[in-house]
Amino acid sequence: LAKEKSPAIIFIDEIDAIGTKRFDSDTNGDREVQRTMLELLNQLDGFSSDDRIKIIAATNRADILDPALMRSGRLDRKIEFPHPNEDARAQIMKIHSRKMTVNGEVNFEELARGTEDFNGAQLKAVCVEAGMLALRRDGVEVTHEDFNEGIVAVQAKKKTDLFYYA
Repeated sequence: LAKEKSPAIIFIDEIDAIGTKRFDSDTNGDREVQRTMLELLNQLDGFSSDDRIKIIAATNRADILDPALMRSGRLDRKIEFPHPNEDARAQIMKIHSRKMTVNGEVNFEELARGTEDFNGAQLKAVCVEAGMLALRRDGVEVTHEDFNEGIVAVQAKKKTDLFYYA
């Protein structure tokens, strides 16, 4: 379809769901993922450089991608977006809490110092969690402590998620 409609851009989000490093497995699910990956590689090989078709893929787990995906003519560019710095983290939390009633004592710069390895989605989760904590305690505004507890909750989930991939 992309060849018929070219020029075209194909975007594959969460490519790590099918593009993981291959390994021997006896489970049907793993074999199906590997078959899907092989078909993707086959399709990528079918595009020539003059097809006016560009393929973009996104992942949060570049470390588990199969090296075959990065061979020339497939996905041959890697662009990384690092985690936001401290100032950016404070701004991200301000953006995601702007529709909340936030107590004037909330210090987003201080909160940002406690979120060093957080990405944008995790910072949004901190704000959502802080809002939920305020609601649970029947608060009329979100406090600095709500945000601190939100950071702890997201950090705990983050550690759990990392163990999942280990």
